[in-house]
Amino acid sequence: MSTELWRLDATDIAHGIRTGEFTSRDAVTACLERIDKVNPALNAIVEARPEEALAAADTADKAVAAGEELGLLHGVPVTIKGCHDLGGWATVNGCAALKDNIAAESSPCVRNWQDAGVVVLGRTNTPEFSCRWETTNDFYGATSNPWNSERTPGGSSGGAAASVAAGMNPLSTGTDLGGSLRQPAQACGVASMRPGRGRVPDYNFTDPAEPGIGFQLMNVNGHLARSVRDLELGLRAMAPGDWHDPWWAGVPLNGSPIEPHPISLVLDPGGSEMTAQVRDGVERAGRILADAGYDVEEINPPDIAEAFDIWQKVCLGELVTLLEPAVKDIIGPTLQKTFDCYRQLIPGLNAEMILEALARRRGVLRAWMGFFEKYPLVVAPVGTEPPNTRDEDISNPERNTEVMNSFRMTVVVNALGLPSVTVPVGIGEGMPQAVQVIGPPFAEMCCLAAARAIEADAGAITPIDPR
Repeated sequence: MSTELWRLDATDIAHGIRTGEFTSRDAVTACLERIDKVNPALNAIVEARPEEALAAADTADKAVAAGEELGLLHGVPVTIKGCHDLGGWATVNGCAALKDNIAAESSPCVRNWQDAGVVVLGRTNTPEFSCRWETTNDFYGATSNPWNSERTPGGSSGGAAASVAAGMNPLSTGTDLGGSLRQPAQACGVASMRPGRGRVPDYNFTDPAEPGIGFQLMNVNGHLARSVRDLELGLRAMAPGDWHDPWWAGVPLNGSPIEPHPISLVLDPGGSEMTAQVRDGVERAGRILADAGYDVEEINPPDIAEAFDIWQKVCLGELVTLLEPAVKDIIGPTLQKTFDCYRQLIPGLNAEMILEALARRRGVLRAWMGFFEKYPLVVAPVGTEPPNTRDEDISNPERNTEVMNSFRMTVVVNALGLPSVTVPVGIGEGMPQAVQVIGPPFAEMCCLAAARAIEADAGAITPIDPR
């Protein structure tokens, strides 16, 4: 039995454990065997503790046998991104200097999953300090895309996306400051949940200082999965609040809407032209939703270019003015080159530019809120190109600018703190196609409903064997 359980999603695994169809040890063993088989080719999971995972699975099975109350994810095997604190494990975040940075306790989002009963298999790879749309670092090395080893799995949650896509685990945590959940989901053909700001608590006990205000407004914790129903399950388990995050808002997770909403379909994302492979996927999503009863109109939300400019000045500005000086003496050459590329994108940056961009943010968000009054959901590309080849993003300044522009519909969501669900829509030219469903603040369930409609027609395209 154990050899095929790795194919199941988290919802089916949790149900099977709860009903006694199989045990948590069965599911964990299946995933550990899958890791042994495919991870050497991918380098998605960079630290695993099989014996601890099996012991935790046995504890979970004893709770089932004793008739104890079980959490939403009881006994389900998961992985944790290398930037999240996990009690008793090092928060390396791709940086060799932090290999002994042991966390005394888990980040609230991780602890919420632990409280829901997960079994942690290991840690997934991330670029150094999670600062790139590529997953490689000078300590653990590069993670490969399971669809094509010459392509990036995306970043910064690329290890998480690759591990889920290849069937090593059904769920993994991730973060999203500039598309770090959604871009790897597109690259690897899985689904992702980027909650809106304030939905999931955010805090790392090992962080030496508070991050900049832009990071506080734009970065969120979320997760990746192979099914939309797993995104909902994972969100319900991850969302409970924690006093360490004063930005957390106790807004109830409302049920799915009864009637489909009008939808804005973005085919011209603010001047960043889509490749044919990406455009085909977005158009397919529009047709699926129209057939499902949604009123789909090809129209852009307002101020895309303005929101993109705000994100670059605030987010990249904080990375090179706050993070770079703090970590300059411990980072490797890859991240330093990345910082250099980011600096070239915002010439003449100063504090006044960042403050002025932050002030403009409210006006752009107001314009979007007005747009949401008529179009409660926006369906758009994630990146306007298929996954890049390795290191293409920092190969030269011109290509760095092109890659940055390809993600303007992605970072707009971060700039405004909105929720977004990424869902696969098919395969084109041998690589996954995906769209993101964007909603107003705290409309995660509406985004999930539309994503579920797309998935019902398009179907899942993973797990796959590495290619």
